[in-house]
Amino acid sequence: MTQQTSKISAPVAPVHPQSFTAHGIIVHDNYAWLKDANWQEVLRDPSVLKPEIRTYLEAENAYTESLLGGTDALQKKLVAEMRGRIKEDDSSVPSPDGQWSYLRKFREGGQHELFGRTPRDGGEAQIILDGDALARDREYFKFGEARHSPDHTLEAWSADIKGSEYFTIRVRDWATGEDLDDRVEETDGGVVWTLDSKAFFYVRLDDNHRPMQVWLHRLGSRQVDDKLVFEEQDSGWFTHIHESASGRFCVIAGGDHETSEQQIIDLATPDAPPRLVAKREEGVQYSLADRGDQLFILTNADDAIDFKIVTAPISAPERANWKDLIPYREGIYLIDMELYANHLIRLERANALPSIVIRELVTGEEHAIAFDEAAYSLDTLGGYEFDTTNLRFAYSSMTTPSEVYDYDMVTRTRVLRKRQEIPSGHNPADYVTTRIMAKADDGAEVPVSILHRKNFVQDGKAPLLLYGYGSYGMAMPASFSANRLSLVDRGFVYAIAHIRGGADKGWSWYLDGKRDKKTNSFDDFAASARALIAAKYTSEKNIVGHGGSAGGMLMGAVANRSGELFSGLVAEVPFVDVLNTMLDDTLPLTPPEWPEWGNPIESAEDFRTILSYSPYDQVAARAYPKILAMGGLTDPRVTYWEPAKWIARLRATMTGGGPVLLRTNMGAGHGGASGRFDRLDEIAIVYAFALWSVGMAEGA
Repeated sequence: MTQQTSKISAPVAPVHPQSFTAHGIIVHDNYAWLKDANWQEVLRDPSVLKPEIRTYLEAENAYTESLLGGTDALQKKLVAEMRGRIKEDDSSVPSPDGQWSYLRKFREGGQHELFGRTPRDGGEAQIILDGDALARDREYFKFGEARHSPDHTLEAWSADIKGSEYFTIRVRDWATGEDLDDRVEETDGGVVWTLDSKAFFYVRLDDNHRPMQVWLHRLGSRQVDDKLVFEEQDSGWFTHIHESASGRFCVIAGGDHETSEQQIIDLATPDAPPRLVAKREEGVQYSLADRGDQLFILTNADDAIDFKIVTAPISAPERANWKDLIPYREGIYLIDMELYANHLIRLERANALPSIVIRELVTGEEHAIAFDEAAYSLDTLGGYEFDTTNLRFAYSSMTTPSEVYDYDMVTRTRVLRKRQEIPSGHNPADYVTTRIMAKADDGAEVPVSILHRKNFVQDGKAPLLLYGYGSYGMAMPASFSANRLSLVDRGFVYAIAHIRGGADKGWSWYLDGKRDKKTNSFDDFAASARALIAAKYTSEKNIVGHGGSAGGMLMGAVANRSGELFSGLVAEVPFVDVLNTMLDDTLPLTPPEWPEWGNPIESAEDFRTILSYSPYDQVAARAYPKILAMGGLTDPRVTYWEPAKWIARLRATMTGGGPVLLRTNMGAGHGGASGRFDRLDEIAIVYAFALWSVGMAEGA
């Protein structure tokens, strides 16, 4: 299927020239009109979108459908395959707390989760929240958080019904199954209960969708009467809350991408003012856990680039009293820590492979849990109970479905509690996972995780999907995904490029891919593609790139810089209008993002750096691969107009290649469709596009 055989012509976005001058540079923008000036209200009520913008987005959707409509049968086949790998009545391993064990589950055919509990020693499950019932007759529904009260009589829960990430908190009675009259609007969804179960803390979003305020709500009162507990004054800082390790404190965690500050409130005395742990210092990050009269603090203070763990007395937690417990070790990145009554757990990564290290706090004795596959994912899962010797963790690899273990930290024995079931069948021995190192132009060694069928012939003829992200220090785990088997079983190789900008090889790997070094991320991705070609996993023009959000920016930059390597690119909710977004300090994420990308308002150097790679601004008169951009109308993170403007400029400027397609979900936000099966429809579009891009859609 080609652009010429499509049923309708590609939309031509009207041109409304605008320009502005900053730092002596003139920037032209013909498609700024696609941003609705009333965007804040569109997040709350999508029906108020300007008619001319809606008409254009719907025309783009129709054009995309006209081109990909021939893959409808393939998409349905892909959905059926992916759904066949889902255990439809799946459930979590119950997590004990007191006399109960709490769980989440799905019903056969259900789109949304159910929340419930059983008696700790076993028995019939009581369901308190039925996501399918709550989502009925709604185009979008997504749970935020569900958290039982300390006395186990109430369940605070939150939900977003627009996709705009405004969560409403309600409270349900476990005895009656009914919600109380309490209703707390426009929050981030999180809840921390007071110890008496009569009130809870929450974070409210401001008019620009920023979490800046912590409030205390007392049951039975109106939201207008809630007490403001804390307000962040820096618009570049976001605020969130969580319970401390022991459950004794509400932790108010604030920060941006480089600096953090935390305060604690004793949940036994919720009216007491928050207590500062350590005042903010630019570039110093820390998070905390508590045990007895001590705080355990994970931090990069004192130039500990890959982080260390220190302790401090709760009575005097300031920086001057921090003492090293787990010193900084170069090349070993401390990802996270968990604290229990007698054990400290740390999740660390060396050479892009994770391990769990358990420390007995009295003796200081340590031992590790690790695995010997070439690439795998490992994570701790936490729990409600503090005084326990049980650690729950999850393991998977690109060939091995997820396994959940309970591990006794004293006896060092593990019990398999759950193995991900693939109802339609899966034999790990039919697949191979391996890893190569791609050498970037500056000599950096970029890990690339690879999945293919065992009978794969390494002759350079196979199509390959290359996934990447590379921002915010987020590592891309080499974990199991049942969905990607639909590509691999059709002869695709699936690869993940662990590029700079992520923390796959430590925090310095992240630092080497941000701000003025951002282009390292793009070059690493291209180097990964070339290494895969050189190793005969695939060939030029037989690769489909895939990324979302900041990974969508990666796709846009790669299209401009090394598009000749790719047959197609899929950019989901792509952050491609980087310069204009970073210049608009009213957008929800802009001020907190300045440490990641730079502040082009104040800095001429940052302005020029961002302009030099911003995908939208660097669109040029050249040939481009086939491109599919996917956005969400109510997305508060990457606004709908970013992919819309990008595709409009591409189509008006490119001299060959393509086609370039835009698909906007008119009823969802950053995460796409909310139901677990509806989401498969979107994944099927991505995979059908990938197959179509390499000429494999017919008969696939």
